[in-house]
Formats: sequence, C-alpha cells, structure tokens
Amino acid sequence: MNPLVSIILPCYNRANYIEKCVQSILAQTYTNLECILIDDGSKDNTREIAEKLITLDSRVKYFYKENGGLSSARNFGIEKAHGEWIQCLDPDDWIHEDKTRFQLSHVEGLENQSSNIILYCDYERVFLDNDQNILRREPNIIGSLTRDQLIQRLLLPDFLAKSPFPLLQQCMLIRRELLSKKFNNSLKALQDRDFALDLLASGVNFIYTPIVGAYYTKHETNMSSNWEYMKNDYVLFYEIESRKNIQFQKLSEPAVKYWLEQTLIEQDRKNYFRLAQIVNYPVALFDGVFKVNNKFGFILAYLMRIFLPEFTLYKHARGRKMQKIFDLFSKIFRVSQLPENSLDT
Repeated sequence: MNPLVSIILPCYNRANYIEKCVQSILAQTYTNLECILIDDGSKDNTREIAEKLITLDSRVKYFYKENGGLSSARNFGIEKAHGEWIQCLDPDDWIHEDKTRFQLSHVEGLENQSSNIILYCDYERVFLDNDQNILRREPNIIGSLTRDQLIQRLLLPDFLAKSPFPLLQQCMLIRRELLSKKFNNSLKALQDRDFALDLLASGVNFIYTPIVGAYYTKHETNMSSNWEYMKNDYVLFYEIESRKNIQFQKLSEPAVKYWLEQTLIEQDRKNYFRLAQIVNYPVALFDGVFKVNNKFGFILAYLMRIFLPEFTLYKHARGRKMQKIFDLFSKIFRVSQLPENSLDT
C-alpha cells in the first residue's frame, strides 16, 4: 500500500511562516504526497512565496480564493485534494519528518476498517517571539483515549483542563471518505472541536499513534491570544454543541457555567443571556452564593451586577481590608449561617 496523502495549508497573511511549514512536508520520509496551499485572500506576499515553492517541487500546488475564513479554506482545499488520506496543517506550524509514514504504519492489517479511521498523535507546543525565535517548548503527550474521554475533553476549554487538547488538526490523518462532514463556516475558531465531536458521535474510530508528530506554534498573532474573540466563539460553540445531543449538553455544563459567570463579571449582556438559554438549572452565581432556578433569576442577577459594586458580589474584587469588613458583617448578621435556599431565585 502506498496511498496518496494530501496535506492542506490554508493561508491568510502568513507568508513569513509558509516556507518552513512546506519544507517540513516535502522532507517527509513518506513521499507519495501533495501539499496544497490555499490562499484565503491574503494581502501579503503569500502568492509569491507559493510560486517559488512550486518551482522547487511539483508536489506543491497553489490555489487562490476570496477570503472566507479558516473553515472555508479547509473545505476548499479538501475539494482540490486527490489523496486517500488528508491532513490539515496551519502555515505557522510544522510536522515531524516521519509523521506520515509512522501514522500510516498503524493502518496495516486494518484494511477492512480503514475507511472509518482517524489517526492522531502527540505534539509539541512551541512559543515564538515576533522574530520567530523559540522562547520555550512544551511537550503534550496525549495517549490512547476512549471515545467518551475524547468527547469530554473536547467540550472543556483548555484553560479549565488538566490535560492537553487531544485532537489538533495538525496531528490528525483522516480518511477522505470521512470528510463528507465539512468544517463549520459559522465558527471562526474551535472548528477542530466541532469537527471531531461530530465524527466521534457518528462512531468514527480514533487511533492513537505515539509520536510527537506536530509542532504547534503560539505567538501574539494567534487568534487564540485574543480573549474577546475566543469568548464570543466559545459561546457560539456551546450553543451549537448543546443542541446536538443530550450527552454533549451535559458534558458542556461546567464550561457553560464558567462562561456564564465570566460574561456576568464583564457585564457582557448579549453573551450572558445567550448562555442563559442553554444552561441547566440550578446555577450558582456570585462565587456560588446566589442560586438561580428560573429565567427571572438570571435577569435579577444581571441587574444586581449592574447596580451593585463589584466588590460586594465577588471576593476577587476585594482588598484585604474590605474582606475583613465583610467577614465581620458576616459574623454579626450570621450571613454564613443562612440556609442555602434563602438566596435561591
């Protein structure tokens, strides 16, 4: 077996990263592959870099499209790909030279099941400065996870989890037949989670291949570095996932409750009430003191947040002196001894 592998690079204003990424593809020990560059309406010199790379190796192909976002570019690249196996790779990342061969070796003997398989591996997070100098490296070993473990982890934001994100697109090698499922164009971020969750729900077999196969960079221009941007997409993500099935809704609850509290702290009215539509009751707000049991409770909590000083609602907003005053009044009025239901709404 020597199947063609298509590696898709959606590119948007990442010209200064592309060459290193493409070189890591062309240096693969597995050589029957094509590298498909999708220029998603870049305004830098992406085209010039791509044309240079095409002259160096016929396996590099270049396509231009109007800007439509990462999901749109990936879906466009899949349409242009000819491989039996497909990988998506961001242009500011790169892959281990033996990744493709090593992962495909795990398919041997599984020919009867190979159409329903996705291969995934470990990766290294590489932190870069503005000049692409490596500041530090962080290995992320995933290990072999069950379907339920993968689903649970995908529904938890990375900053709330104790384990690394398990299914980076950079780490996955996917059978073409499975890509009738498209990347969600409504999501500007978190597309990898949504895509993998749909495949897990449909019974696709995810096989762990123990190699640090991808190098995922982190730098100031990453979309994930923008808190407001990520917050908005997380809200949309949980709206989408909570409607799919009961299991997704239940496993999303810890994250939805976290974001609900964050939007309340920030007085982000729009996202707060969007999350209130998908969370299950009861919900404890204001450091767990105020319990909401109905829609009116969410309205009341938001009004309290607007009209009361933040330090009266949250411990993190109080200094030492203010906290001592609160503790004193708690003792005097025995607030800490009130029954839990006394603040239920």
